Amino acid sequence: MSQQQVDEETPLLLPVQQKKARTPLPWRQFSIILFLQLAEPLTSQVIAPFAPQLIRDIGITDGDETRVGYYVGLMHSLFFATQALTVLHWSRISDHIGRKPVILTGLFGLSISMYCFGLSRTFWGLVLSRALNGALNGNIGVIKSMMVEITDSTNLAQAYAYMPIAWSSGGAIGPLIGGSLSRPADRFPNIFGHWQFMKTYPYFLACAVPATFSILAWVVTFLFLQETVPTRVTPWRLLKGQSREHSTPVKGPATPTGSSDSLSTEDTPQRAKADGSKPLPLRSLLIPRVIIAAGNYSALSFLDIAFRAVQPVFFATPLELGGLGLDPPRIGNILAIYGVINGLFQIFFFADLHDRFGSKTIYSISMAAGIPMIVTLPIINAVARVQGLSLMVWVIVGLQLALSMILNLAYACVFIYIAAASPNQASLGATNGIAQLGVSIARTIGPASATSMFSFSIKNPHHAWIVYYYLIALVCMGICMSLLLPRHLWKNHH
Repeated sequence: MSQQQVDEETPLLLPVQQKKARTPLPWRQFSIILFLQLAEPLTSQVIAPFAPQLIRDIGITDGDETRVGYYVGLMHSLFFATQALTVLHWSRISDHIGRKPVILTGLFGLSISMYCFGLSRTFWGLVLSRALNGALNGNIGVIKSMMVEITDSTNLAQAYAYMPIAWSSGGAIGPLIGGSLSRPADRFPNIFGHWQFMKTYPYFLACAVPATFSILAWVVTFLFLQETVPTRVTPWRLLKGQSREHSTPVKGPATPTGSSDSLSTEDTPQRAKADGSKPLPLRSLLIPRVIIAAGNYSALSFLDIAFRAVQPVFFATPLELGGLGLDPPRIGNILAIYGVINGLFQIFFFADLHDRFGSKTIYSISMAAGIPMIVTLPIINAVARVQGLSLMVWVIVGLQLALSMILNLAYACVFIYIAAASPNQASLGATNGIAQLGVSIARTIGPASATSMFSFSIKNPHHAWIVYYYLIALVCMGICMSLLLPRHLWKNHH
């Protein structure tokens, strides 16, 4: 985009200031952050296509198809329940000892827990694996803090537009791995048919791929990722006899004058540290703007995770019970196509849309797209009952995925609000931790509540729409929360 185009497209946002050109992203560190971020969506999404079949296989439902959704939701929720207990702790630690040690711990936890998940043959084995996964993983908030620390006010929106690459790629590759590599002895008898191990542990191969990727990400992080918290001592520098004061952290580019709808002042690490800012105590962070930004992130995540938990269960549920009756490979393909298209859409359109309309407008429109997105579910079932898996059914599925992409634009907007809400740069990790704590609680309740509602709906034909009323109520909650967001971002103060 040329300078002239930017100026023409943002007159409402910049009544006084002239908008500066975007600073180029620091691609070496930025690409490493995107790469290591891929580990988490891979490990969480790989189980989506086979989770209903896994629950059937371990026998906890005693053959009752209507209870499958309940246990699938419980398994998803466990990760976020244990994450909620530890995520703020990890984020605050990262403000003191640095981002890198916390990220390494999280990647190690992801890897071990996924190997354990693949070797689990009881429901309680699955429970313990997911709990370990969540407790050791504080990476989400820490990575967002790093993202702000290596950018400035002009390119933060562009950086956040790339963040969905990891989640979209993981959302695409994860289900493909889960759908194609689960039960390999049945699917590929010529290769795995004589391996008794693959018959005994039919889901190990699908889980081992993301677990091994997490190990690779750990090595890349250890060797190449540079620290961004400049003033404290990291464990390995202590071993080398160096303190952080003598180290050279990654520096964001010099701070240009930003628009009134981007991170305002003191938005690079060196500016903040020159100011002498220090991590604030937790009580000082519980101010209205942090609570509003975190509350919106929680509301968005609650809706998104609830819908994502229901969607594959809906696709897998027999047609006569209100679903679509698809098998795991086809479910994996749908989720993979969505992941790829969503990632490309965010990369190519978000930064320019944000420059033109601002965070508030995009966030509000994205949240409103949730209502038609949810209404497509019962429409898909109704059309499929009459026409079978006709072209019209796939057109409506495509519409659902398109609306889902619009909803996903809200994430980058809310990340920008959270970064701007931090009272100072040194408290960025803790601010992201508070936001992530709320999200982890929302994501704990979201999948289990939504899939339980779905199970209740298919058990009681007279209440078949109750799950959709519930999801629409979540959208309305999100829209109400969005009214509290200011049109222009808060300014940092010290």
